[in-house]
Amino acid sequence: MNKQIRQLALGLMTCYVVLFATLNYWQVAQEEVLSANVENTRAVRREFNKPRGEIVTADGVIAARSIPNPDPDATFDRLREYPTGDLLSAATGYFTLSFGSSQVERAYGDVLTGSTTEQQVRALTDLLSSEVDNSGTVQLALRHDLQQVAQFVLGGRTGSIVVTEVETGAIRAMYSNPGFDPNTFVQAPFDEAQDTIVALQEAPGDPLLSAAYQQRFMPGSTFKVVTTGIGLEAGVLSPERQFARESEWVPPQTTDPIENYRGSVCGGDLPEVFRRSCNIPFAQTAIELGPERMVAGVEAWGIGEELPIDLPQAAASTFGDTTDLGERLPLLGIRGFGQNEVQMVPLHMAMVAATVANGGQMMAPYVVEATYDNDGRVLEQTEPEVWKTPVSPQNAALLTEFMTGVTEGDGGTGRSVTLDGGVRFAAKTGTAELGVIGDPDRVHAWMIGFAPLEAPKYAISVVLTDLTSTTADAQTGGRIAGPVLEAMFDYLLTGDGADVQLGGPR
Repeated sequence: MNKQIRQLALGLMTCYVVLFATLNYWQVAQEEVLSANVENTRAVRREFNKPRGEIVTADGVIAARSIPNPDPDATFDRLREYPTGDLLSAATGYFTLSFGSSQVERAYGDVLTGSTTEQQVRALTDLLSSEVDNSGTVQLALRHDLQQVAQFVLGGRTGSIVVTEVETGAIRAMYSNPGFDPNTFVQAPFDEAQDTIVALQEAPGDPLLSAAYQQRFMPGSTFKVVTTGIGLEAGVLSPERQFARESEWVPPQTTDPIENYRGSVCGGDLPEVFRRSCNIPFAQTAIELGPERMVAGVEAWGIGEELPIDLPQAAASTFGDTTDLGERLPLLGIRGFGQNEVQMVPLHMAMVAATVANGGQMMAPYVVEATYDNDGRVLEQTEPEVWKTPVSPQNAALLTEFMTGVTEGDGGTGRSVTLDGGVRFAAKTGTAELGVIGDPDRVHAWMIGFAPLEAPKYAISVVLTDLTSTTADAQTGGRIAGPVLEAMFDYLLTGDGADVQLGGPR
């Protein structure tokens, strides 16, 4: 009998330990994961009837707000709406009862509902009040006016535009097409909202994801900025380095030659091959560097790491599979000029340009500039932080010279782009040939740059995706992405956007 009692006690104790461990695992260890799950709406239900603050842009436009529910018999007193529609949804995300929340609505939900410790402490004097509104405000670094300009100049084409401040990393514009309008489902009945979301999930281009920071694309020749920076840091490249003038070159381990764009004859010193965007010299540089130094070099630029933006589910740029790359040197060479498996996030390419402009320091990007309590007092102000330092100030200065050659030098691929008022700028174009079977002319057209040249303030990345580029109708980076970048800089530096006042919530 005693043996049976001991066995029963041991069994019960074991069950207790297992139950205790399981509860702790799900309630403590997995709390953050469960809270982030969009299908977990329990927290949303709990918060749905609370006062919820506004999300406003840097220039004072309301991007998200709660309004009184016009239905007196409704379960909830408030409805969430997005006055700017699809213009800012990639940053605001959405807040719904049935499908949870995303982006700023999720990441800063505690601020918006007044649930942070600081807000709770500040509200202690209102504890006896029955009408406490402790909601907070989230101010974006994004500018509404710039988002409008980006939407206009993109002109309904598929692609992304990112504008960052060089010295701070603040994202002033981040617009992608296709996108989504949260108003189409946040207030709709469950079945209707579900149909809308499923349609968005299945639509071409993944409109629920922001292509600007949640997707990545082959960068083409814009990647030559990275390869050049790595080569300069390693001492493999210098401005005096000469490359043969040739149309094709056979790398080691193959008999298949690497060609310049459209088979053109291209070569000369480093400034010339950079401004003319020859492919062969950068393939040769990558192979000369070798797998170890090239991989370490791209990692120094943050490639392979999730971008440290203050929004959830950011993508990571990639150099591709690096396994046994020493036995695949032709592929290493092709990646040296941004083809093969290299894929870059558009935001990351804006950061690459900004790094050159900022003396070699890559700033962490941010979308939220500040948060405020219900009385307009600052809760938290974003402080600029250096994320990476991939090149020295001296080599950043050399890269600036090379990128200036693209816009001003003889044969520069971006020379057709000129800014109003004679403002000088530095840039790099890119035309990524996707190698699609059955559609060999499919490309992405890129341009990245920064301005003004003498005192860089903004860096811009533009990509237009899935274009058809033929010899007769060359959809190249300079020709297609260039005018978009030009229009953004003109508005920012000499147009109406130069005098826009920024600040806290109005």
